[in-house]
Amino acid sequence: MGTILPHSALHYLKFCEFEETAKIFEKECKSKGKPVPKTQSSPPADSRSLIIQKDLISSFEDGDMKVFFELWAEHVPTDIRDSDPAVQKLEFYLHIHFVIYPLKNSLGRQDKAELDERISHFRHYLETRGAALSQTTEFLPFYALPFVPNPAAHPSFQELFQDSWAPDLRKRLEKLLSLILKASATPRLLTLYNLKQTQAQLAEAEKRASCYMRRFSKMQADYHNLIGVTAELVDSLEATVSGKMISPEYLQGVCVRLFSGQMRQSAAQSIDFTRPGTASSMLRASIAAPKDVPLLPSLDYEKLKNDLMTGSDRLKALLLQALRWRLTRSLQGEQRDTVLQAYISNDLLNCCHTKQKTVLHLVKSKNEIVRQYTARLINAFASLSEGRMYLSQFPPLLKLLVDCLHTEEKDSVARENVLGALQKLSLRRVHQSTLIRQGLIGWLVDELQDSDSLSDYTLEYAVALLMNLCLRTPGKRRCTERAKHVLKVLTDLLGHENHEIRPYVNGALYSILSVPTIRLEAKEMSMEEILHCYTKEENPELNRQIEFIIKQLNSEEEPQDELESDDEEDEDGDDEEDVMEADLDKEEVLQPQPKELSGENLLTSEYLGIMTNMVKEKRRWNGPSAQSTDEPLQRPVTPRLPTAPGKCAHCPLVCVFTSVYVVFHCTDRLNAEVEFPRLWDQKSIT
Repeated sequence: MGTILPHSALHYLKFCEFEETAKIFEKECKSKGKPVPKTQSSPPADSRSLIIQKDLISSFEDGDMKVFFELWAEHVPTDIRDSDPAVQKLEFYLHIHFVIYPLKNSLGRQDKAELDERISHFRHYLETRGAALSQTTEFLPFYALPFVPNPAAHPSFQELFQDSWAPDLRKRLEKLLSLILKASATPRLLTLYNLKQTQAQLAEAEKRASCYMRRFSKMQADYHNLIGVTAELVDSLEATVSGKMISPEYLQGVCVRLFSGQMRQSAAQSIDFTRPGTASSMLRASIAAPKDVPLLPSLDYEKLKNDLMTGSDRLKALLLQALRWRLTRSLQGEQRDTVLQAYISNDLLNCCHTKQKTVLHLVKSKNEIVRQYTARLINAFASLSEGRMYLSQFPPLLKLLVDCLHTEEKDSVARENVLGALQKLSLRRVHQSTLIRQGLIGWLVDELQDSDSLSDYTLEYAVALLMNLCLRTPGKRRCTERAKHVLKVLTDLLGHENHEIRPYVNGALYSILSVPTIRLEAKEMSMEEILHCYTKEENPELNRQIEFIIKQLNSEEEPQDELESDDEEDEDGDDEEDVMEADLDKEEVLQPQPKELSGENLLTSEYLGIMTNMVKEKRRWNGPSAQSTDEPLQRPVTPRLPTAPGKCAHCPLVCVFTSVYVVFHCTDRLNAEVEFPRLWDQKSIT
């Protein structure tokens, strides 16, 4: 861009009205032996701007309304007229000046028509651009001006007819015009800056033009190809009318040409286009417009987190509810992924700040509703694979949740959600190990002892969680400490009226009976006879499971201990499908008061941020990890929707889809895959 001379810099400073800075700059230049030439101190005036300013003032003085507002609209930028309050007020008074001009400078009765025209123009202005000031006290009386027969005699308008009013308005007009129509020349420094910006914009425009040209060339080539294919197909139709047959090879060649621009040549050739409907289906799919996914506005997360920590208990509860609803009520797919990724990337729950009090600590709040709604939100996060990964970044969370199980009232909504969150988090081996060390197996067994007093939600999630923990070697060791008690509770649960829990009870029994000391306890309490009592001819599925449990009971095999290092190796093992159950939003105790904002209205009214649509690519499930077939495969999965159980002839556990996150295992993965491929593909058998 070249060297910037001192006089150019000084000119720029004066142009921007940095007077003090300009004086210091000039003084320093002089002290360094680089005085600024005086000839450049005052730039030449812009005569055109002065002419425009003179014409505007002249038409103001002459009362020439039409000429004035034509010049005003042409030379006062629209953005200034629409956004600057001072300019809007001046424009309002200018309209008043022109409407009362004939009354102040009357030349006779012939002015009646002109006065009516000006009043009509002013009325139109009041209904359009002037309507914005109708709520301002200063201008409210003037909206009656067009309807007053003699404004000069009306007390509300006396000020307008004083001799000083028009000159004062002219001074304000001159001041504004001097700012807008600056007579000084643009500094060279600013010209160079604008030139650089223009060059950057030009380069960007050329880049876009090149991209559009490539797209146009491709579109043109596709068009020519389509015309050629269409012509050939017309020839073929004419040939068929004459009785000539079209060979499959010819049709294949036409279709390959048709789709060559949309897929690789080899891929196009590998598709059997001779199958009826194949080519037409691909054509329709290629032009099908994707469904628009409505985007939820982004939020001011810093303000949200601050209010969650410092706001009133009611505000905290309303925000926790609104944030949960945004997650549970969003559309599954891109919309929900966008919401979750926004929560995680902005660290909504402060999971990444373990040394300070976080939003997660609200689960220990003194306010019952705040505790409940915090637990609901945590449970919603835990329902999604990415959410579980995010919660895992806060190691103290598991202890917080386990403490809540001990302190919350039996079967409260808060405790149900805490239990549900722990069940989902137990899909990760490292969390299983932590929960086992914290003695959760003993607590679960004690709670399940009085199963009739538990809700279905608590019962199902408690049994499923117990099963997950019992599948681990440390979990089995914990069960040996109170083996008889654990076995008694599990066998009693087999007779429970809630049949949804039976696969999980069977899984827990089958697992812990692999331990010799527990098998011994089971035999001493006549476990085999007890199990036979639960066999029913009308339920062959249950009978088959019980047979496998009895087989395990009578086994002499020694269990293989797992390595504790498996926790770290399985860190990425939670790739199960996301399921957002309806129970997350059940029994809402918090209801908004009249005129109180809640839900999405609260978020978008008080916490609106900058709109973004950044979706992080979700991890893909790559099938079960390799594991020795000598040991039963034990891996958490995320079931889909309730459906009928599937049979597998190689283990006592049927593969069941339920609303509960549960661990399944099969002693012969290869045979299961061969015998039961459909459910294997859907990840129900592991």
